[in-house]
Amino acid sequence: MWSEFKQFISRGNVFDLAIAVIIGSAFSKIVESIVQDLMMPTIGILFGGINFEGLELRIGAEVIEVGKFLGALVDFLLVAMSIFLMIKVVNHLKGGEQRYKVRQTTNLEVLQEIRDILIDDNRNRLKQTISKPGDQLTKSGMKIQMRADRKPK
Repeated sequence: MWSEFKQFISRGNVFDLAIAVIIGSAFSKIVESIVQDLMMPTIGILFGGINFEGLELRIGAEVIEVGKFLGALVDFLLVAMSIFLMIKVVNHLKGGEQRYKVRQTTNLEVLQEIRDILIDDNRNRLKQTISKPGDQLTKSGMKIQMRADRKPK
C-alpha cells in the first residue's frame, strides 16, 4: 500500500494540482483586495455611498434579504471583471493578444469534408493493395492496370 501511495503522489499531476491550488488561493486574495479595496470604494463614491446590505423585503414574519443578494451579485461581477482585465493585461504583456476567428460552417460543408476524407482514406487503402507497378487508380478510386506492351498512336 505504501508503494502505491508513493507512486500516486510522485505522479506529475498531483504536484501540478497542488501548485495550482496554492497559486489560485494567493490569486484569489489579490482579486478580493482589488474588488474590496479599490473597486467597491470607487463605486461607493460614484453612487453616493449606497449600501445594499440594509435592503430587505418583509412579507409577514419572513424577511427576504435582497441587499445581501445584490451585494453578492455586484461582488461577483466585479471579481469577474477584474479577472478579465488581469488576463487581458497578462496576454498583452506576453505580446500575443490573438483574436480567434470562428468560421461558421454549414452542414453541406461538413458533409463534403467527410466525403473528401473518406475518398482519401479509400484511395490510400487501394494504393496499399496494388501489387503490380503498372497499376493505377482513377479519381473515383477504381483500380486500373496499364498495359506496358501497348504502343501509343
